[in-house]
Amino acid sequence: MRPFAIIGLAAGLLLAVPAQAQNGAVEAPIKTFIDSFNKGDVAGAMATHVSTGATIVDEIAPYMWSGPKSFGDWGASYDKDAKANGITDPAVSVGAPTRELVDGDAAYVIVPSVYTFKQKGVPMREKAQMTFALTKTAAGWKIAAWTWTGPNPNPVK
Repeated sequence: MRPFAIIGLAAGLLLAVPAQAQNGAVEAPIKTFIDSFNKGDVAGAMATHVSTGATIVDEIAPYMWSGPKSFGDWGASYDKDAKANGITDPAVSVGAPTRELVDGDAAYVIVPSVYTFKQKGVPMREKAQMTFALTKTAAGWKIAAWTWTGPNPNPVK
């Protein structure tokens, strides 16, 4: 192959790869969702998701929720699990994205996450990651799907 053909091919491949986000607009609904969750602001957390209902995958049964009532159903499952397992004082923190891809009106973001809580009075911590798929709407970026992925929590030492 000629050098110019190789350069042209490489440039074409680079253009086909989704771009890394250049600003915090994509991360804004994620931050608002986590902040709202930590405050117990269900309406604020729900407002960060698409109005048609996000798909949620989490470590509590039934493990997946989708459709218009997904956020409320996930919240009810979370509350039921917390009561059954003596979980209080929940809080989630997230770090800077470890991967962020934006392609037009679609985005994919992975953030390191830590879930802290008390289980029957014992402080616990679970290091994990959250993966988000977002959609750009007329109202801005909204969460279309998210998943929590991590090992079992451990007592805080």
